[in-house]
Amino acid sequence: MRLLKRLMDSGHRPGKLVGLELAALQALGQGLAQAAAPRPGVAAQYWKLLEAHDVGGVRRQLNQALVALGLERFVIEHVAPMNEAVGEGWLRGELTVAQEHVYTEALQVVLRQAIASLPGGESPRVLLATLPQEGHGLGLLMAEALLSLHGCHCISLGVKVPLQDLATAAMLTEADIVALSFSAVFPTTQAAAALHELRGLLPEGAAIWAGGSNTALQRRMLPGVESVRDIALVGPLVQRWRQATIGSPP
Repeated sequence: MRLLKRLMDSGHRPGKLVGLELAALQALGQGLAQAAAPRPGVAAQYWKLLEAHDVGGVRRQLNQALVALGLERFVIEHVAPMNEAVGEGWLRGELTVAQEHVYTEALQVVLRQAIASLPGGESPRVLLATLPQEGHGLGLLMAEALLSLHGCHCISLGVKVPLQDLATAAMLTEADIVALSFSAVFPTTQAAAALHELRGLLPEGAAIWAGGSNTALQRRMLPGVESVRDIALVGPLVQRWRQATIGSPP
């Protein structure tokens, strides 16, 4: 079932998948994994550490990459492909759930420390959250890191926030932007419906930025809803918001 979900999220039509034997599905999954794999050497640095459940080692490796690349390149060029590699490793059975959690926990510590070291931003005011069906918070944390780096005032509510609570928080904090993260496993139809409902709950001047790997973000968005399918677009979007809103450079 996990393999079928992954294949459908990548664009395969359900009707063509249902009749295939398991071996054929696995072959398609292997091709998907190879296509999504990061450049050679990135994942290899971590695999032995993950297999040994070495949280400290993974954290040190991540910190070294952060120092070498700087925060923006670290998130875009290192963390994003590593997330893909770890997800595919779990899908293929090369990593256990516990080993995946080792990576997640280590990365969360590194990103939160990096965010805490940044000076406080002023504008835009960005409220970050995921919806009740979305328990994956790494994408949200990556977005917060880049938004903070670009001088945004970030307020993170974390994962699984009800829509009405999110809308209330946006009004109370006078948020300019509500940033949501949707992983590939979030139900596509529910994502589209939630974005439509939230757009109706928020003030007209508050924008919605929806990011992640969910296929719902490939569809045409409502006015006031921005699809952010690539984490590298965060910086340019902040710049565009400032130019459109206050006419000043980032």
